[in-house]
Amino acid sequence: MAQPLANDPSFSSGRRRSRRFSFISAVEATWQEANGKVFRETGRAKEVNAQGGLLELKTYPAVGSQIELTNLLSHETCHARVVGARRDPDGHLIGVAVELLAPSETFWGVSFQLKRTCADLVRLEYQMRSGPIDARVLREFRDAVDNVRKTAWAVQEWQERESKQQDPESILPLLTAEGIRRATQLCEAIASAAAAHEVGRETVGIEEFLRSVERVLQTMVENFKVRKA
Repeated sequence: MAQPLANDPSFSSGRRRSRRFSFISAVEATWQEANGKVFRETGRAKEVNAQGGLLELKTYPAVGSQIELTNLLSHETCHARVVGARRDPDGHLIGVAVELLAPSETFWGVSFQLKRTCADLVRLEYQMRSGPIDARVLREFRDAVDNVRKTAWAVQEWQERESKQQDPESILPLLTAEGIRRATQLCEAIASAAAAHEVGRETVGIEEFLRSVERVLQTMVENFKVRKA
C-alpha cells in the first residue's frame, strides 16, 4: 500500500491555472514505489482541465510521485505528478490531485473538449448581452448554444454507456425529442416572422422549407393515421 498522503495547500491555493469541469473519465494509473513494487490501478478522473484533475483510485501513490495515466476510452497515455490529496471533513481520503507534466487539451477526450467549448459559448453569451445586439439575434444564439450543450451531453452519455457495456442507443429517443422541440421552436419563430411580413416568396430557401414542411406533415399523417383538418 502506498504511504499516506497529506493535503498539499499549494495545489488548492494557486496552482490551478484554468477552470475545472465536473467530468468523469475512466483511467488507469501506473507507478512504481521506492521499493520497486509497481502499482496499476483502474479508477476515474473528475474535475479535470488541461493541466490535470482529481483521481479516485483504490490505492493511491504518494505526493510527489510521477505516474503514467491511460485514458481507457481513447487509450491515449500521458505522464503526471501527484501534487496533493483531497479529504472529506472527517479526514478520509477521497482522491488525489494530479498535474499533467505536459498540459493536454485532448487527453481527457472529446466529451471534455465539448464541455469546455460549451462553457466558452455560455460565457460569450453573457458578454453579448451587454452589447448593442438585437434581441432576436441574441435569442437565436442562446438557442443554438442550448442545442450544442444538449448534443454534447448526448456524446458524453453515449461514450459512458459504451464503456459500461450498456446500450448507448437508448439516448436516441431523447435526441429525437430534442430535435422535435427545436423544430417546433424554429417553426414558431418563422410563423412570427411571416406574420410580421418578414418572410416572402423572395426569401432565400423558402421554397425548400415549404416542401420540407409538406413532407413532414404527410409522413405524420401516414404514421399516425390521422386526417388533415
